[in-house]
Amino acid sequence: MARLLGPKCKRCRREKEKLFLKGERCYTPKCAMVKRNYLPGTHGQKGKGMLTEYNLHLREKQKAKKIYGILEKQFKKYFQIAAKKIGETGEVLVKLLESRLDNVIFRLGFASSRSQARLLVSHNHIKVNGKQVNIPSYQVKVGDIIEIKESSKKNKYFQGIKAKGKAEDVPKWLKLNTKTLKGEVVSLPTSADLDKKINTQLIVEYYSR
Repeated sequence: MARLLGPKCKRCRREKEKLFLKGERCYTPKCAMVKRNYLPGTHGQKGKGMLTEYNLHLREKQKAKKIYGILEKQFKKYFQIAAKKIGETGEVLVKLLESRLDNVIFRLGFASSRSQARLLVSHNHIKVNGKQVNIPSYQVKVGDIIEIKESSKKNKYFQGIKAKGKAEDVPKWLKLNTKTLKGEVVSLPTSADLDKKINTQLIVEYYSR
């Protein structure tokens, strides 16, 4: 299973903004964007990065990839699927990315980051419509019920989630039952549901070169 490797904090510094890849740590003074708010590398403190039109398109695409923890081949595949569907390509791309199971687990508050959500899925803690699913890229649909496996609910980690879970923190396209740790997809996500605003138009222009 391919995944992004290397220091997560460097990814944020390279994009010059917090991407919240390390969960709660990103909200503390330990965050690298607080301690070293400059580009990574030997010349990071002096370098400003290229400001060409191509670079703007590239950086937006790279930012989206890093936020969702996706490699180039898979991200390009999502774009190709979005381009073939009816509707605005950027909007369809957002729906595909947000509908990934690992992202839904993160949005429901079962994990503090998407990388952690990916582990929960691949380690067989998650069920969709009563069936165990261990594929992080699994695409959820409207009406799907996502829940923590019954045997996993006894785990201290999930007991902690149950104690601090807040349904109001969940985006409108999802519904969470904090008592049973069950979530439901009530509608398809849109670009307005993004925490980190991604300019999908720049991504479309990048792949349309």
